[in-house]
Amino acid sequence: MARKERAHLKREASRQSAGSRSRTVKRGARRSHERGAFARWTRRFVLWGGGLAVLCFIFLGIAVAFAARDLPSYYQLKASQVGQTIVVRARDGSQIVELGPSYGKWLDSHEIPQVMKDAMISVEDRRYRSHFGVDPIGLIRATYVWATGDKRFGATSTITQQLARNLFLNSNRTVDRKLREAVLAIAMETKFSKEQILELYLNKVYFGGGAYGIDSASRKFFSHPGDDLSVAEAAIIAGLVKAPSRYAPTADVDAAVDRARIVLQLMEEQGRISPMQANVDVSAVKLKQDRSQNSVRYFTDWALPQLDLLLPETFEPIEVWTTLDPGLQEAASDALKANAPGGAQGALVSLDRDGAILAMVGGTDYVRSNYNRAVQSLRQPGSAWKLFVYLAALEAGYTPEDMVKDTPTTIEGWTPRNSGGGYAGDIDVRTAFAYSKNTVAAQLGNEVGFGTVARMARRFGITTPISTYPSMVLGSSETRVIDMTQAFASVAAEGQSVQPYGILRVTTASGDELYRYSPPRSSQLVPDYVAAGITDLLQTAVNTGTGKAAQIGRPVAGKTGTTNSNKDGWFLGFSSGITTGVWMGRDDAKAVGGLQGGTAPARAFAQYMKFAVRNRPVEEFKTEVKLPEWQLEPDDEYFFGNPEDYYFIDEDGNLIEPGMGDPENGPGENPFDVDDQGLPIPPPAPDVDGRTGRQPAPQQSPTRRAPPAIDDDFLERATGREIPDDSGGQSRAPAPPSVPQTPRGSTSSQRTQN
Repeated sequence: MARKERAHLKREASRQSAGSRSRTVKRGARRSHERGAFARWTRRFVLWGGGLAVLCFIFLGIAVAFAARDLPSYYQLKASQVGQTIVVRARDGSQIVELGPSYGKWLDSHEIPQVMKDAMISVEDRRYRSHFGVDPIGLIRATYVWATGDKRFGATSTITQQLARNLFLNSNRTVDRKLREAVLAIAMETKFSKEQILELYLNKVYFGGGAYGIDSASRKFFSHPGDDLSVAEAAIIAGLVKAPSRYAPTADVDAAVDRARIVLQLMEEQGRISPMQANVDVSAVKLKQDRSQNSVRYFTDWALPQLDLLLPETFEPIEVWTTLDPGLQEAASDALKANAPGGAQGALVSLDRDGAILAMVGGTDYVRSNYNRAVQSLRQPGSAWKLFVYLAALEAGYTPEDMVKDTPTTIEGWTPRNSGGGYAGDIDVRTAFAYSKNTVAAQLGNEVGFGTVARMARRFGITTPISTYPSMVLGSSETRVIDMTQAFASVAAEGQSVQPYGILRVTTASGDELYRYSPPRSSQLVPDYVAAGITDLLQTAVNTGTGKAAQIGRPVAGKTGTTNSNKDGWFLGFSSGITTGVWMGRDDAKAVGGLQGGTAPARAFAQYMKFAVRNRPVEEFKTEVKLPEWQLEPDDEYFFGNPEDYYFIDEDGNLIEPGMGDPENGPGENPFDVDDQGLPIPPPAPDVDGRTGRQPAPQQSPTRRAPPAIDDDFLERATGREIPDDSGGQSRAPAPPSVPQTPRGSTSSQRTQN
């Protein structure tokens, strides 16, 4: 029995051993199969990957070969320039600014200081001497940084790649551009030597401020040629390439110094300079003062874009001769800085009698803010807008001596109030303007029509939208400083249109003339007597009114302007052929304490104008109002014409020929000047102005035409239409609409109380 159990156990053990061997064999076969599959895929990957790499290298080689074949020669690249140089000159021929690329002198490789080469290689491409145009180590490092979490793939271009981009490509951050940049860089490395590439780079790379190349940058920032650069100067220039506008010494000295210290540190780490050289005091470098960043740039920013319209397409260097007076520009900038309240900005435009811009300042500091408030900013002009209200009133028949009422008034629910809250009662037009009476301006605007005032502003050069609500007479519509100055210049020109301009002529560097200014045809905006009348009012405003702070010891005519809560202050005026407009206020339109047109703006105007007119003869204004003949000595025949010159129809429908009169009343009788009893009504005696001793002139419509000899009302009157007169008992015909029913010289109560 025991023998059987032992045999059974042996058989069981044998079966288990066979099963174990079977499982082991199976596992080994599976492992062997897996190793075989991995090997097969590895071989496939190596073969396919290698083949693909070979194809890529073939295509890259073909692309590089074609690129190298099409590349310009070294000497062609050396002679090429990017962009257009523009030299801007003042009216006296002096250079005020040079814009666009400036290349300076070309420095050959042996003329470039070694410290300049080392500084540029250290900060831009430390393996420049060893790579083939593309830096594989830098590319692998950038790929690793990107793969480990940095979302931006920040590979740094080599010097050769930067040169290829600057010469042939744009700065778009696209894969296509990067690939083309790499191909071109490799092609350049195959065609040019390292020294040639570095020479091209250092003579063409942009360093900011229009400077291309180290010689131009050295002259711009240090006032000496680029072949004489110190270690510190080389570090400053090399540090500019990364961000020329940010690190330029003329824009931010501290940023430029900090960046230069980083360059010196890199040069020391790479063994290109000694520790002693790396410790040089960069802040002690003497920088050239940059005059191109002063207030003159406000003018050039406005004038130079006009060249696109004035010139044919050209890329050669040009010289632009302008109307700007450097002395007046500096005086204008100083006047604004000296008088603008704390926290407020300012703008000034000054025009010669023909519209030539003598000075333009768009802010108190161009470096801090290049926003040109003289031509771009829209601000409410306040009472300076009354210029157009009174121009419309004078054209409608008013004169400076006419009486108006400074009393409370309400127009369409709007009740204007004077500054200070007081009312003067009966005053003349001259006084109302001089003291900027809001109630009188509102009544005049309502009488002539707010649309008429808007059209007058358009006539004088206002280009911005104009509302026709009653409050528009007090300057609620926003406008520009240059437009308001243009309007006052047209008044100074005795009503002739004036168009501001800033460019006199444009020439090439060789002297060929491309453009010359041709004065536009001038037009008469208002009659002479209207221009004389408004000049009278403007002069009074400076002599005795709100603009007294603008007096300069010779005749000045001008107007103040102040908006609600002292948000804007204006003064605009003219003297001796120069018209100047000044605005002050905050960019955020917040109130400025104490700011009024008659304070800081008027003082800035006076400070500037005293300098501007110092060498000009004193000129008296033409303020005598010579009314046209049709406005003098009006009578019934003037208003209505001679009745005998017309055909009339009597009450029975019979035709009455000229000169026959009424058959019942005899020849020459006026058939309609009779009362209800048939008695003739004598014509009213005309009023006589007590001051002048003559009959006042009639009010006229803004079209400046004499009243028509006959109109619809007259025909109705001639055919028997009757309306009640002031007495209520008799009847007579109404006067034509263009004739005021209140005779000139009266209190004009009907005219000003609407």
